[in-house]
Amino acid sequence: MSTIRTAVLEHIGDSNFRTATGTGRTIDFGAVEAGALSPVETVLAALGACTAMDVISIAGKKRQAIVDYRIHVRGDQRDEYPQVYTDIEVVHEVTGTDISEAAIRRSIELSATKYCPVSAMLSAGATVVHHRYRIHSTGASQYEAEGEVIATGPYARPDVVAGTS
Repeated sequence: MSTIRTAVLEHIGDSNFRTATGTGRTIDFGAVEAGALSPVETVLAALGACTAMDVISIAGKKRQAIVDYRIHVRGDQRDEYPQVYTDIEVVHEVTGTDISEAAIRRSIELSATKYCPVSAMLSAGATVVHHRYRIHSTGASQYEAEGEVIATGPYARPDVVAGTS
């Protein structure tokens, strides 16, 4: 079984397009120089949102008392066409009371390797995605920690591209 997603784009002038999604939302895209939303930048935002939603849910199930959570996403885009991302860094910055580093690392790992479809799609292609964390733990056992959990890709998700020809 699969889920079908849809989008219809309508030209609204110059390099600008209005997108209507199958779920009834609208997004306007256009030239960055004109101050519009770039389709390529939205890939970074989508990756950040996808993994953040996974991690906050998993960490909650692991009883992590997160009081502030931010995702920093940076992508290196090649100059040659097609201008794909070759390297993306996702840093999960977590602040909370008595945070377990192991629980946060495992939450990020599960998102990167199992749950986040945006990460899986990027990792199946030419992109290396570095999944990192930075923890600021307060409470009885205060500490700061940071590191890389895993790097996924490139071309490392045969389960994603299996069955395509």
